[in-house]
Amino acid sequence: MRLTAKQIIWLKVALHLAAFLPLVWLFYAASQGLFSADPAKDIQHFTGRMALKLLLATLLVTPLTRLLKQPLLIRTRRLLGLWCFAWATLHLVSYSLLELGLSNLSLLGSELVSRPYLTLGVISWFILLALALTSFQAAQRKLGRRWQTLHNFIYLVAILAPIHYLWSVKILSPQPVLYALGAIVLLAWRYKKLRQWWRT
Repeated sequence: MRLTAKQIIWLKVALHLAAFLPLVWLFYAASQGLFSADPAKDIQHFTGRMALKLLLATLLVTPLTRLLKQPLLIRTRRLLGLWCFAWATLHLVSYSLLELGLSNLSLLGSELVSRPYLTLGVISWFILLALALTSFQAAQRKLGRRWQTLHNFIYLVAILAPIHYLWSVKILSPQPVLYALGAIVLLAWRYKKLRQWWRT
């Protein structure tokens, strides 16, 4: 049985809540002192992991749409992508304010250049920014064929973001490896499309 448009609306509501409620918990945990002795790092990692989860969820929509034969599922992809950008922005802001501090924001540019894992992260953020700004139908009509070319750069983010996470942790743990494996699986599913995109 195929999902109806009304069911997709309820699914969108559920996805919005799934992306928003962790933010509520984040503020609650910070206010109640539920983090470790280094809350700044905890907040940075939490926001980064949320961005990665939503990135993988965005990439998962197309395979699920085809495998489950639910064409209307594709309508959830944009909202997941926008939430991914929102959490990636929170991740960048948390690093800027909690790691560097307001008095040292002038160092942000040099930090992003001098630390390769940060460079990968900010490249990913700029790509997500471009995708978020052009995710609406008006931009799609204006860009024409170039819109799809631009939005194919989500695959580059799917490569760079897990590397950014793996590179940033001082002690390798299963979690960043699992995110990387998830990205590899989702990219492998698109092997033919990626190969064609690379050749163009």
